[in-house]
Amino acid sequence: MNISYNWLKKYIDFDLTPDEVAAALTSTGLETGSVEEVESIRGGLRGIVIGKVLTCVEHPNSDHLHITTVDLGDGEATQIVCGAPNVAAGQTVVVATVGTTLYGAEGEEFQIKKSKIRGVESFGMICAEDEIGVGNSHDGIIVIAEDVKPGTPAAEYFGLTSDYVLEVDLTPNRIDAASHYGVARDLGAWLSCHAKPGNLTRPSVEAFAIEAPEGGVKVRVDNTEACPRYSGVTITGVTVKESPKWLQDLLSAVGLRPINNIVDITNYLLHAMGQPLHCFDIDKIGGGEVIVRNAEQGAKFVTLDGVEHTLDSRDLMICNTREPMCIAGVFGGLDSGVTESTTSVFLESAYFNPTSVRKTARRHGLNTDSSFRFERGVDPNNTTYVLHLAALMVKELAGGTITGPEIDIYPSVIEPAEVTLDFDYATRLVGKHIPSDTMIAILKSLEMEIVNAGEKDVTVKVPTYRVDVTRPCDVVEDILRIYGYNNVEISSTVHSSLSYKSREDEENRLRDLISEQLCGEGFNEILNNSLTREAYYADLEQMSAGHCVRLLNPLSNDLNVMRQTLLFGGLESASHNINRRESDLLMYEFGNVYIFNPEAKGNPEAVLAPYRQHSRLGIWMSGLIRQPSWARPAAEVTFYDLKAVVANILRRLGISASEIKYTTSANEIYAAGLDISTRSGKQIGSLGILAKKILNKADIKQAVMYAELDWNTLVGLSVKKKVTFAALPKTQAVKRDLALLLDKNITMERVEATVRASEKRLLKDISLFDVYEGRNLPEGKKSYAITLTLQDDEKTLQDKQIEAVMSKVITNLTKQLGAELR
Repeated sequence: MNISYNWLKKYIDFDLTPDEVAAALTSTGLETGSVEEVESIRGGLRGIVIGKVLTCVEHPNSDHLHITTVDLGDGEATQIVCGAPNVAAGQTVVVATVGTTLYGAEGEEFQIKKSKIRGVESFGMICAEDEIGVGNSHDGIIVIAEDVKPGTPAAEYFGLTSDYVLEVDLTPNRIDAASHYGVARDLGAWLSCHAKPGNLTRPSVEAFAIEAPEGGVKVRVDNTEACPRYSGVTITGVTVKESPKWLQDLLSAVGLRPINNIVDITNYLLHAMGQPLHCFDIDKIGGGEVIVRNAEQGAKFVTLDGVEHTLDSRDLMICNTREPMCIAGVFGGLDSGVTESTTSVFLESAYFNPTSVRKTARRHGLNTDSSFRFERGVDPNNTTYVLHLAALMVKELAGGTITGPEIDIYPSVIEPAEVTLDFDYATRLVGKHIPSDTMIAILKSLEMEIVNAGEKDVTVKVPTYRVDVTRPCDVVEDILRIYGYNNVEISSTVHSSLSYKSREDEENRLRDLISEQLCGEGFNEILNNSLTREAYYADLEQMSAGHCVRLLNPLSNDLNVMRQTLLFGGLESASHNINRRESDLLMYEFGNVYIFNPEAKGNPEAVLAPYRQHSRLGIWMSGLIRQPSWARPAAEVTFYDLKAVVANILRRLGISASEIKYTTSANEIYAAGLDISTRSGKQIGSLGILAKKILNKADIKQAVMYAELDWNTLVGLSVKKKVTFAALPKTQAVKRDLALLLDKNITMERVEATVRASEKRLLKDISLFDVYEGRNLPEGKKSYAITLTLQDDEKTLQDKQIEAVMSKVITNLTKQLGAELR
């Protein structure tokens, strides 16, 4: 939100610089990101001075140019060639000196240089109004009063002043500061505690009065729940015209485009007092009555920006007797606004239910200055004050008569909240003793009414504009932000019991360990949004849309559910890179997934029972894993590369290959894949080549390998492991090969399990180095060639030991798998 430094001074007296104001606001919780100077005239008239024309003669080579000499206050006569028809000796004029930059109406700029005009040297330019931005006339040069001293800066003569715009970043709870007066209120509280107190003043509305008791617009509120308060007043006989310069300058400073005096007043007061206003042309209020009611389902409505919206029956509308005129608190209609032909207006100042406004704005994808404030909660007890202020400004800037009766429909008054603060509680929460009188003084400076102040506590009435202050801890926060967080000393000692190696610490350590390993293998870590689109799950069965955790008020259809898998976020990242010719991708992500189980729904005592959150590790590989070079060709990523990456992760976590079981996956996301589990049946994850229908969702044409591992399960398995280190064995390993003839349905997994069960102490490794099916083999058979590695860490193996192990292995393979030696 932009705050004008000059505008701020209309409500509070202070002598702080703009940077000092920014620092003070930041300390109160209104973080100010930048301070920028804003010039009412671009360039600030730098290099432009007042001059006195000493002589003026006609140019010998032109019938419309003149050669002048001008006193610029430096004691010399400066020669300037001028083409204005009204230039003459003795005039006091405005001169742009050599080196000055001037700016045109369209933003173009040019620099005044020493030049020759028709053979005569010229050292500056005598200016017209439009050439320096002080007016629109180009009929001739500016001629000013003769008593102005030559050399006087033009900025000084025209009374040009700069403004400064402070960019204040509001947190969602501080809507009370979404105005210049709201910011001034916080600044005043800070000044009263840390510097010379500022005199906070609010414009008076005592002059407001109904001048004609009859003839005002009638109002009816049908939905008082969505519109708890509606105020309005009629002003007849107004003249719509351009706003005065002071108003245009203030609006321009905060980034608003001046439109006309009536509309500018409503925009001004929104940014001045935080209360949105709307102004209706009375001639466009059919039937002379304003009706606040819900829309008809499916009705069409065109907003001020020319966009047609289909209304919902839950949308609150401001209507006349024939049709809707405005989406309440959000956006005005195309045909109800003020134009140059408007002569009578109806000013609306209302309080709309924040939830109602927020839902309507989201339904129609609208976000306006009004909806921003209404949906966070404006002050319901400030509507009539701002309405009176607006009426007085309309009379001042547009004329007219305030016509009655004044409308104020407020059936249920919203009272200030009462909060009791215990001083000892405040001390414990802050960590420092703040004197009770200091706390009470700060509360008063924040316009909180002191109901009762005792020795141990204080009871306050919180103004209704402070929707975020409802509990004692909120009051303490308000006190502390004004008192100053930096004024609370940090103790040099910590009194705490630190648990040794908690599960969370171990999980973070393991995550860092695996991240380092993957980065060392060339992977890049990615981080995607937990919100995703429901359409990803529309045609899936195992991860159907029915298992998605849905948002009640999604920002868009692309972010309407929580992700069930890390897969699609990574594919979006992959697509983004591939579309920018970065097709060789190695990526990983640690993140949470969220699953809804509709079968667990129904128990009112376990509302969260259907919802589950899991931590996962996702791995994506695509494109080339090895770039081509003179020594070797390029190599594309394969399924086995991904399996090796996963195997290395498991091994790094202390989970041995003998504990892992791979089975063919039936997961529909894979064209070919494996499910990973422990031999006891605990699921670890899956890996495989993604199916084309999955890749099509992200518009990816190249193959992508993907693995998703259950990180919680991996951590649980890893923390049970004790990684120890031992010296390398002093003995040599022995290798023996076996060629086995097996049935085709026998997998290598069963072979390995049988061999490992036959010998657990001496068997160090088993590997498959050849598979053969085809000629010279019986029907339905295949051949496996495997290598067994045997080793005793303490002594060299003897032939008898080796033969005994091999005999036992062969016997078990024969009996259990029907294997034959080839």
